[in-house]
Amino acid sequence: MAYKKVAKKYSGKIKEVTIGTGDKAITLGGRNVLPLHAFDGEVGQSPKVGLEIVDEVPSDWIDAFANLYGDVQKDAATWAKYVEETYAPDFICLRFEGADPNGSNRSVEECVETAKKVSESVSLPLVIAGSKNVEKDSEIFKAIAEALEGKNILLLSAQEENYKTVGAAGALAYKQKVAAESSVDINLAKQLNILMTQLGVQKEDVVMHVGCAAAGYGYEYVSSTMDRITLAALGQNDETLQMPIITPISFETWSVKESIATEEDEPNWGSIEERGIHMEVSTAAASIASGSDAVIVRHPKSLEAIKYYLNSIIG
Repeated sequence: MAYKKVAKKYSGKIKEVTIGTGDKAITLGGRNVLPLHAFDGEVGQSPKVGLEIVDEVPSDWIDAFANLYGDVQKDAATWAKYVEETYAPDFICLRFEGADPNGSNRSVEECVETAKKVSESVSLPLVIAGSKNVEKDSEIFKAIAEALEGKNILLLSAQEENYKTVGAAGALAYKQKVAAESSVDINLAKQLNILMTQLGVQKEDVVMHVGCAAAGYGYEYVSSTMDRITLAALGQNDETLQMPIITPISFETWSVKESIATEEDEPNWGSIEERGIHMEVSTAAASIASGSDAVIVRHPKSLEAIKYYLNSIIG
């Protein structure tokens, strides 16, 4: 008997969320099948890939990035423009590492000025990431959301501790998009989405950041969480989990030993730069296969590899 392919049908669908404005705006989500399962139905929007830059010359990035970018890193706006014109990512993630109170402790006003200059220098959609200090990030997100009103940026992220401030300022007051960040747990992700919508934020303004880990560092928990979210959103038509997912790959993969151990310390491991790229690409590809609608990478070669991967699978 000849094999007959039967398409798997789902009752749910991932909502579409648009970031940015004009011709360069991107839309995430829209699928009603498992990730990359074009043979089953509507795959929606192709996953998007963004490049990370930071608001000051990074002190903890490997030397390969200084060689790659040179003096461009000294000014975030110049850096953003260079990235857009040279590597053409789908979006740019500007992370305010310098705002960390335990680091440079740049003021909110300085961060706003940087965000405005970056926004004016590029036409690509912007994702604004904080310093990982919840209190400081609340102030930064609120001020930047106001300063960039009309730019339709994505604030990465609103957490349980500050979702009211970030959600109210970002989505309600200034009509920006907001990522709801939870920690690799479907129940926490669902709870935060419910809290955001109870606040008045529309589902079409919310993207989920459900956590990340470098491949080999407990990544199976990330993958299984995304699987459970996808199956609940599509198979059970759970509307509280039907937001697209963004995963900041670079935040995790460039801090593990395989990516930062020097060639002197680990001579048998080969090029430190290549190791980091491989770690980033493997984690990003796995995240897309698990359900990420957008990933953030740091190295241009990672961007190139993931775009090739996507074009090869879904065109």
